[in-house]
Amino acid sequence: MTDRLDDLERRLAALEARAAAPTAPGTSPDDAGGPGGGAFWALDRLRDLAGGDGGVLVTGTVPLPTGGRAEWQEGVPAAGLLDDDWEPTADVLAALGSPVRLRLLQAVLAGTATTAGALTDLPGVGTTGQTNHHLRRLVAAGWLRPAGGAARGAYEVPLPRVVPLLAVLAMCRR
Repeated sequence: MTDRLDDLERRLAALEARAAAPTAPGTSPDDAGGPGGGAFWALDRLRDLAGGDGGVLVTGTVPLPTGGRAEWQEGVPAAGLLDDDWEPTADVLAALGSPVRLRLLQAVLAGTATTAGALTDLPGVGTTGQTNHHLRRLVAAGWLRPAGGAARGAYEVPLPRVVPLLAVLAMCRR
């Protein structure tokens, strides 16, 4: 217990130090972190748009193995997030809470395996029945869908889910 508390104190001190550190606006996208200069150029723009009400913005552009791109953005007023009932999102988040389901999503998104048969052949995903159970959970949560025009039993990550999926994964690394 003491080790966990010490670890939490160290992490909190690091976060506080990072938050207190001054950030000088840059002069170019290369040295400033983004278009228009400034380390927080996207945040500065969101502040301009949202005003004092606050908001959350998720945006991204991702090359796909098919050669296309997933480009997506969504902005939500902060009050809408803070005041809404969060319970309906539990199943969507829970679907990502399995290492096997994450492996399946990664394989589908990378294009290395897209059919139920190929996904079952991945190491560590289990039997055909177990794989199908995981695929059903991912489809029900909206992280996967049957691929249009592809072989029967093929899956794809819907384009509007690519950037949010990667954003969730990126934020979990923090």
